[in-house]
Amino acid sequence: MAYLGEFLTIAVIHLLAVASPGPDFAMVLRQSIVAGRTPALWTSLGIGIGILVHVAYCVLGLGLIISQSIMLFNVIKLVGACYLLYVGWKSLRAKPAEARTENGMDMPAPDATQALRLGFLTNALNPKATLFFLSLFSVVINHDTPAVVQLGYGLYMSVATAVWFCGLSLFLTQQRVRNLFTRFGHWAERVMGAMLITLGLKLALTSRN
Repeated sequence: MAYLGEFLTIAVIHLLAVASPGPDFAMVLRQSIVAGRTPALWTSLGIGIGILVHVAYCVLGLGLIISQSIMLFNVIKLVGACYLLYVGWKSLRAKPAEARTENGMDMPAPDATQALRLGFLTNALNPKATLFFLSLFSVVINHDTPAVVQLGYGLYMSVATAVWFCGLSLFLTQQRVRNLFTRFGHWAERVMGAMLITLGLKLALTSRN
């Protein structure tokens, strides 16, 4: 109960952050439309696990090093941006289902490991997530809060993030919703690709300030 007020503050801030459009949202949207329900759910779980990376370095004190090192932050920023650009470029080149089949290019849906890795890397390499957690653990969470309690906060945010995006995946993969994208699926994938490339470029220009 001693940390209830702090937890509620974190919960509200996290809810607003996770609900706002960003790389995680764009990736789940793409997976739901292009790959289907199961890959989208695994991707959502990967995003939730990726949260734990940010929590770990903040609790261990590595967040201070990252916040003070321009070079290290820039490395994280550029790797994350390049990853989004890579995924976005692949999506931007999507072909109609008929053309892929005729050319023998009809790719199977990603397996659980691939989808999990996609979600994990999307979140773990997101410099905006780095900035968010550095701010959260340095401003909102008291330095006197025990590490165990801080880890509890992190576990909550990880689970809440996974639940949020799993719910989004279930909604987007309903038959009625997917039917809207069936005829123009490759265009939807190209739009998602353009969004990911835009986000990648935006992240590449992200400043710590």
